[in-house]
Amino acid sequence: MEPSAIFDSTNIKSNMGVVVEIAGSIKIMKALSDPSRLMVMNSLMEKSQYVEELSERLDLAPSTISFHLKKLEEANLVTREKAQYYVVFHANHSIFSMTLNDLTRFNNIEKFIQEERIEQYREKVIRTFFKKNKLVQIPAQYKKRLIILEEILKRFQPGKRYSEQEVNDIISQIYDDHCLIRREMIDANMMMRENNEYWLAEPIKRH
Repeated sequence: MEPSAIFDSTNIKSNMGVVVEIAGSIKIMKALSDPSRLMVMNSLMEKSQYVEELSERLDLAPSTISFHLKKLEEANLVTREKAQYYVVFHANHSIFSMTLNDLTRFNNIEKFIQEERIEQYREKVIRTFFKKNKLVQIPAQYKKRLIILEEILKRFQPGKRYSEQEVNDIISQIYDDHCLIRREMIDANMMMRENNEYWLAEPIKRH
């Protein structure tokens, strides 16, 4: 897998030709901030190994090794390969050929910061109006109301058609006035309706 495969915005390119973006750099730095993961990474830089081998070499439980390997994989610092009865883990040397300058210099960082602020605002709205997976109040502000509707729509499957009763049942798990929410989703063109069948207007981003 290419190093850029898990990254999707605000790209930079190192002198070695490896493309990374700001969110990817943050993942890399977080992954390497743990002493145990540094030990695992250092060992894999010497040679590729499987979980049990790393466990014995570093005197850590196999479950602990697996946990740290998962974090390193998410940051694209290691890759895995099935070899007979074992899964062998390799260091992603292309990432380690990058310099610190490559990982901390970005184009269009303002765009990333703006996207982060939008996501933080969205999460704050959800925390405010949802308690224990229940909608406690419909926000008066239209912008906040759209965020709430988008969150409710995650309970529906893209491409699937629902009867009105099915829509009501799903909404009722979140908010008592299912008629109001259903009407709001139709009015906002988030959900389509025809012959008493309902479906999502477009796929909803899932986090």
